[in-house]
Amino acid sequence: MKETDDIRPAVPAAQPLDAMDRKILAVLVEDATVSYAELGGRVGLSAPAVHERVKRLKRSGVIQRMAALIEPNALGKGLLAFIHVDTRGWGKTPALMAVVDCPEVEEVHSVAGDTCMLLKVRTESTHALEGLLARLYDTPGVLATRSYVVLSTYLERPPQPGITASWPVPKAARITDGAQ
Repeated sequence: MKETDDIRPAVPAAQPLDAMDRKILAVLVEDATVSYAELGGRVGLSAPAVHERVKRLKRSGVIQRMAALIEPNALGKGLLAFIHVDTRGWGKTPALMAVVDCPEVEEVHSVAGDTCMLLKVRTESTHALEGLLARLYDTPGVLATRSYVVLSTYLERPPQPGITASWPVPKAARITDGAQ
């Protein structure tokens, strides 16, 4: 008999999101605790129809998980900072990726541009941020960091289901094209 514990079931082919899927996601991204009846009422579908769509969105991986958004100050983590990490070589080494074990690290991105890695961190103080930076500098391959402490946040949100239909044309492009 063949062992199949580590074989994942085939994920159904993802169908493109339609306007109704996006309406449902827009409600859920604001409040994932709404009942199916309320969700259906807000988007114009029955509760069973909404339930089936949400199940499909979960099964296809569009909805990855439901999570609570926590007020950082309630946790004592009022200092938000972004850290650019410069490394020798590619940078995404196991030693550097171990930083994900620090609960202060919220996001880790490998980026193109003038740095290798970008971290989003929340700490309780500048002293704690300094400790995290010391931890980074102790990591083999880390050459330098640049920290950007956030003074005010005007918008912070999860990915949104909407898509901008038309972007404005910059004035410079309109002048070049001859349109005024």
